[in-house]
Amino acid sequence: MIPAAAIRRVRFGTIVRPAEETAGGRSRVETLDGFLVPFGSGLLLFDTGIGEGDAEVDAHYRPRRIPLQEALGAAGAALDEVTAVANCHLHLDHAGGNPRLAGVPVFVQRAELELARGGEHTIDGLTDFPGARYEVLDGDAAIAPGLRLVPTPGHTAGHQSLLVETEHGALLLAGQTHDTASDWTADVEAVRRTDAEVPPPPAWLAALLDRVVEARFAHDAAIWHA
Repeated sequence: MIPAAAIRRVRFGTIVRPAEETAGGRSRVETLDGFLVPFGSGLLLFDTGIGEGDAEVDAHYRPRRIPLQEALGAAGAALDEVTAVANCHLHLDHAGGNPRLAGVPVFVQRAELELARGGEHTIDGLTDFPGARYEVLDGDAAIAPGLRLVPTPGHTAGHQSLLVETEHGALLLAGQTHDTASDWTADVEAVRRTDAEVPPPPAWLAALLDRVVEARFAHDAAIWHA
């Protein structure tokens, strides 16, 4: 079991999502957050920040980055305390700091790693950087007492979330399963309303819903409570 108070949010900056990519038709400032979780004698970092090196992406999303070391420091941690990494997926805004953690094991779903290596999934240098060390998973996997990575496909085929068992129940670090906590809530209600004439929610959500008491997201600072 992981003490809930020991789970720390890490702020990596913000982007501006253009109006054509939002449901409301208005541009929106979105947070880019990761999380620190106790992992043995060190820390696991879930997502590592915004990558650099793609001018077209920068022009489109206008990121304001907080460098990895600075972001960790603001959360009360240091780079050398990070002994494991898991990315919800390998897009540049979630795996941008991975090369700064060369030699640290990175837990990844096989489907996601194959996408990243296939081209046009992320920017050059964020996947097979010098010292990259992947722990490749094929589905649901316990990676430490109280910590389980669960496949949550949708945003990408290899998207995964981190299920953390706390004294209050299971907390899900959901990454980008949903852009907002409100989107998550809508899918939760769709699970409960089987007669609703809406696209079916992800099958994995129905399977997890009875266990999860709290969910936190990468692009929305709101916290969902059961």
